[in-house]
Amino acid sequence: MTSLDRLLNRRLVLKVTAAGFAAVPVWSLNAAAQLTNKLAYQLQNGEFNWFPERSPAGPLLIIVSIPDQLLHVYRNGIRVAASTCSTGKTGHRTPTGVFKILEKDKHHHSSTYNNAPMPNMNRLTWSGIALHAGNLPGYPASHGCVRLPMQFSELLFGITRKGMTVVIADEHSQPSAVTHPGMVLGDYAKREFAAVDAALMKAQYSEGHTVKSPVTSVVVSSKDHSVTVLEDDKIVAAGKVTISEGAKPLGENVYSLKGSTQDQDSLTWSGVGYGKTDREDITHELERVTAEPRVREEIRKRMQSGMTVVTTDQAHTQASSASNFTILEGVY
Repeated sequence: MTSLDRLLNRRLVLKVTAAGFAAVPVWSLNAAAQLTNKLAYQLQNGEFNWFPERSPAGPLLIIVSIPDQLLHVYRNGIRVAASTCSTGKTGHRTPTGVFKILEKDKHHHSSTYNNAPMPNMNRLTWSGIALHAGNLPGYPASHGCVRLPMQFSELLFGITRKGMTVVIADEHSQPSAVTHPGMVLGDYAKREFAAVDAALMKAQYSEGHTVKSPVTSVVVSSKDHSVTVLEDDKIVAAGKVTISEGAKPLGENVYSLKGSTQDQDSLTWSGVGYGKTDREDITHELERVTAEPRVREEIRKRMQSGMTVVTTDQAHTQASSASNFTILEGVY
C-alpha cells in the first residue's frame, strides 16, 4: 500500500466517523455489504433491502415465507423491507400461522442451545420460536427460529413492538388491499364511523410516544361460528358470528386495520393468507362475517390502526394447538 493509499484510507475512516457511524458495532459495518436495492425476489442469500421512506408511518405487518426463505415487512400494506432468512430444518420445522411478538431482547442468549447468542430477538412463542440474527447457509437450517442477517435484524428490532403481528406462511404471501364498511362490525350506520375515526386518530397520535395503546386482536372461527376479542393477552369479549355462504370456508387469513377512507364510508385493511389458503377471495371473506351486537360494540371501542382480525376454519379452542399452524400461540 502506497503512502497516498494510506492517506486516502485514513481520510475515509475520518469521514465515516464524522458522519456518526463510530458507535455502530463492528459486525454491523461488516454486514453493511448485504444491504441492496434489489427487489425482494432478486435477493441472494444474506442480502436484504430497506426502504422506510415508501411508507414512513402506520401499522406494521411482518410476513415470513418458508418456501421463499424470505421475510417481508409491510407498513400500511406497502412493502418497506425484505430480507433473506433461514427457517427450521427437517425435524425442527418452523410453525406456520399467526403470531404476536411476546417479548423483545436485544442481547438474548438461548436457554436451550448452550447459551448461544441470538441478537435482536423478537419472541413469537414461549416454546422458543423467535426472529433473531443468525447464520444463513442458504437453506432451512435452524431449530425452528427465523434467522436473519445481523444488520437487518438490528434495523427490524428498532421498529417492532410487543403485540404486533407476524405471519409465517407455507406459500407465497403478499398483502392485498381490503375495503369494507363493516367487516366483523356488521353494516352499521355511517354516523358510527366518526367514533371509529376518533379511535384511529388517537392511536395514530400516540404512535411513537411513551404511552402505547393496547393491542387488539379478533379471532373468527367458521367451524364453531365464534368470535374472540383479545386486548394484549386477555380475552375481553367472546360470542357468536353469523357467516353468509356458511358452507364455504373462510380460509386462514389475517387482516390488519390501516385506517378509514377519506369519505368515512369504509375501513381499509391489509389482508394476507397463510397456510394453504387460496387468496383469490381474501378481499371478500370478511364481508360474510357479522358478530353479535354486544361483541361488535366491544370491537368498535377498541378500533385502532394495526388491529388484527384473524379468520380460521378450525375451532378457536383448537387453533393454538394444531400441529400444522398456530394462531396467536402464547396469547390465549
